[in-house]
Amino acid sequence: MNEHHRHSLTSRILKPFTELFGLSRGIAAATVAIIAVIVLIAVWYFVHLAPPKTITISAGPKDSMFWRYATNYQYRLASNHITVQILTSQGSQENLQRLSDTNSGVDLAFVQSGISTSAPEHVVSLGSVAYQPLLIFYRAETNQNFLTQFKGKRLELGAPGSGTRILATSLLSSNGITAQNTTFLGADPGKAANDLIAGTADAVFLTGDSAPVQVMTNLLRKPDIRLFNFAQADAYVRRITYLNRIEFPMGSLDFAANLPHEDVFLVAPTVELLGRDKLHPALVDLVIEEGKNVHGKASLLAHKGEFPKELEVDVKLSNEARRYYNRGGKSLTYNYLPFWLANVVNRILLVFVPAIVVLIPALRVIPKLLQWRTKLKLYRWYRALLAVEQELIAPEGPRHPEQLLKRLDEIDGHVSKLKVPASFADQYYTLRGNINFVRRLLTERTT
Repeated sequence: MNEHHRHSLTSRILKPFTELFGLSRGIAAATVAIIAVIVLIAVWYFVHLAPPKTITISAGPKDSMFWRYATNYQYRLASNHITVQILTSQGSQENLQRLSDTNSGVDLAFVQSGISTSAPEHVVSLGSVAYQPLLIFYRAETNQNFLTQFKGKRLELGAPGSGTRILATSLLSSNGITAQNTTFLGADPGKAANDLIAGTADAVFLTGDSAPVQVMTNLLRKPDIRLFNFAQADAYVRRITYLNRIEFPMGSLDFAANLPHEDVFLVAPTVELLGRDKLHPALVDLVIEEGKNVHGKASLLAHKGEFPKELEVDVKLSNEARRYYNRGGKSLTYNYLPFWLANVVNRILLVFVPAIVVLIPALRVIPKLLQWRTKLKLYRWYRALLAVEQELIAPEGPRHPEQLLKRLDEIDGHVSKLKVPASFADQYYTLRGNINFVRRLLTERTT
């Protein structure tokens, strides 16, 4: 764009302000600049407040329950044009470590309750999403219902960093079982199950944060492998507040094979969906809403619609999640519009409406200020003209007509140089006409 075109464009932009409002070119340019800055800030915030298109979830080993949860979120969020990247991990401990590291790039993670007590301030909860029962499989000729019976045995407790190992060692230590009096092993779930079947391990502790579902199902079907029944389940729940008592009725897993062979009581922490406190509010709503589809179905472990729910086990609930649960679901726009459109509407309401609310009064004030400024200019010369007229119509007549004529000429000269808005043209020309009227009156009085 050459200099002439730039000048022409600038003139067209400034013309309404210089001609209609009577602003000088500098003031008009400043006004346009302020309006442009407000609009640019609004546009920047509109773009900046858009939710990210990609989020990262730290799950668990492939085929674990945590990994399955993550893949369900991946599938459901894709319909809202949100890409979910899934990171495999050793389980809850590693998930929490990644979420605690602000440079890891992880936005969400599944963490077993009882592990996240030391989470940093920027880690918040989006709610509890499931029960995570501890399944203990063991080899014995008779049922064993007390953890003390595992003292001195070879126990597969899960890999370091898994929620299984942390929970298992906590429960065992409360029964006086430690690495000093019992052999603690740490193979991955698949190998641990094979060791139990082969007889090189006496018991294996498994939870869904790190164990594939197929591994647990296979062990349930082995005739010489038993599932531990927590006879003291009620006592564990009373003493360890993040645990819940879960009942597996006889035959509930498989009617034909009658699995389990008897009513079994388990203890289960909840699974917490944790995230960063900077996670976009719209994504918090969307993730919790999709969580109803992922976790809200009736199952052996939960009633329909029981999850997700706002339990604050170890980590405080995020402000956005609390608002979601308190209002009973999504905001109005998200109920009736697709996610992307609802988000655009909300950002318009959040950014452009306040900008308009600021700009409209400002644009209304500008003309009023200009009117006041223009009136002061005109009134100044009206006062000077009235002073000349008062001397002219005095009873004794004008004493110095030539001085009055000179003053009239000065007034006329100043008024002719005034720049006034087009809306004040009538008052401006009325003043010019009054100057001529007083000039004629002076001529008549002095001839």
